Amino acid sequence: MRRAIVIVIDSMGIGAMDDCREFNDVPECNTLKNVCEFNGGLNVPNLSKMGLGNIQDFKGITKCENPIAQYGTMLEKSKGKDTTTGHWEMMGLVSEKPFATFPNGFQSEIVEKFIEKTNCGGILANRPASGTTIIEELNDEHHKTGFPIVYTSADSVFQIAVDTDFIPLETLYKWCETAREILNDYNVSRVIARPYKIIDGKPTRISKDRRDYSMIPSHTVMNDLEASGLNVYGIGKIEDIFSKSGVTHAVHTGSNKEGLELTLDAVINHLDKSFIFTNLVDTDMLYGHRNDAKGYGKAIEEIDTYLDKIINAMTDKDLLIITADHGCDPTVEGTDHTREKVPVLIYSKTIQGGNIGTIIGFDYIAKKIKEYLQ
Repeated sequence: MRRAIVIVIDSMGIGAMDDCREFNDVPECNTLKNVCEFNGGLNVPNLSKMGLGNIQDFKGITKCENPIAQYGTMLEKSKGKDTTTGHWEMMGLVSEKPFATFPNGFQSEIVEKFIEKTNCGGILANRPASGTTIIEELNDEHHKTGFPIVYTSADSVFQIAVDTDFIPLETLYKWCETAREILNDYNVSRVIARPYKIIDGKPTRISKDRRDYSMIPSHTVMNDLEASGLNVYGIGKIEDIFSKSGVTHAVHTGSNKEGLELTLDAVINHLDKSFIFTNLVDTDMLYGHRNDAKGYGKAIEEIDTYLDKIINAMTDKDLLIITADHGCDPTVEGTDHTREKVPVLIYSKTIQGGNIGTIIGFDYIAKKIKEYLQ
């Protein structure tokens, strides 16, 4: 039975797109290249063997004379640099109109509707901020007032942070669902639940309990696969990104390691005709947004250690695609996503490796999957 596996290394961009300045990014942004430079090179023999080092000169990622995968560069058609836009385009939905952003915080009518419908009493912050910084700054006030911390970023996100030892996790999720209903009228890409707890005296985000509430995509290749009777397995935040649309089985993860182990398990055990779609978010959430280039490099190296196991578990009728959804360069100023090109690696035991060049549109992946599975 044919299967397709797509692994998204969240935010592992490989260079600024020509229109990067329209998104307030600098031409110097190149997440993978700059992470490699910062770390004096990366130890990623499996990605190297697949041809990642042949795409550009990445310090420490050797070029391979006979790569086992097809390798290339993809340029985004959609007007955005966020997770939802990138993943939707991968699945065939190009977003011509950018999602709304809120550089000055959310307008009063949105805030008033949110407070009225949730009965939360009020909100704190209402401005663009780093999540780790804002919860440290406002934790005491959050505990005094009971108000949720609501903030945004350069992306189209409405983020709600609460201490779940103070306000129940179920309440946070309900507030996010309410916000999602309100924000459908304002073209906001995602509402994100950002639960945290006080650990060793410090507000600490709990990754495994994070939830993303995206707009519902109109139609993607996943809907086509589901309609044709295939199983679509979403690992990580895939279910959230697509608001469950086109996803038949899903599991959330608390770390890249868990996501990689679940992907390996799916390749070994789910032998039905299927599509396995994995998002590995640590590179973006834990390291890109926190300007931690060292941690980012370690995360890529960890991913690499699983690739040989996944490849060895594949059958002759399996297709593996490794890519990214945008950039989040931890070495440039700011903590937001960066508008970047992304790598694409395509492996099958029946496909000859080699350079496929520059491809216009992440929707190349949707076409590839549909062609292969149907």
